[in-house]
Amino acid sequence: MMRGELDWRLILGGTLLGAFLVGGTPPANAQSTAEKVQSTAEKVEICAGCHGQDGKPIDKTIPIIWGQQQGYIYIQLRDFKRGDRKNEIMQPIASTMEREDMLAIAEYFSKRPWPDLGQPRASKEVADRALSANRSVGCTGCHLDHFQGDGTVPRLAGMSREYLAKTIADFRTRARGNNPGMSDLMLATSPDDLAALAEYLSGL
Repeated sequence: MMRGELDWRLILGGTLLGAFLVGGTPPANAQSTAEKVQSTAEKVEICAGCHGQDGKPIDKTIPIIWGQQQGYIYIQLRDFKRGDRKNEIMQPIASTMEREDMLAIAEYFSKRPWPDLGQPRASKEVADRALSANRSVGCTGCHLDHFQGDGTVPRLAGMSREYLAKTIADFRTRARGNNPGMSDLMLATSPDDLAALAEYLSGL
């Protein structure tokens, strides 16, 4: 059980108990809220199966979602549901979600602390190449100066090197099709520069 689930249930439990003591039975809207919270808590637990109980994914090619930008998480869930972003695990999960589920899950994970994967910082040579590539590609134009992202733009700093490399490759082959602009940028950048960017970002 994750800490967030316990918090929700305690808060909700107090609300429902108070309603029961004052009015005899919880109001219908409170019961509906209880069902929604339970549903969200169950979905959060499913997420933890791959993305990690402590925010550290069990597979390094799986992204960190703890502390990720709320708008970005929501959009990815929406795109998985629509089929705009393909993934044999995520698409069936997202297909069961309503918009309210996605918004609640996105909010929950965005408020978790970003985990430290303990990845080494890039060497000066790699960092210089990555920063030179950034000046050419313009990564910080969207992902901001420290690659923290904002809103619907994801944080890249501290993401696993393996996930970054896989995502870059998927954009280049257009296997990831929910952001054609990123595919164009990745195809216009040399593989060596992209490798340097992945190594540099993972160590931030």
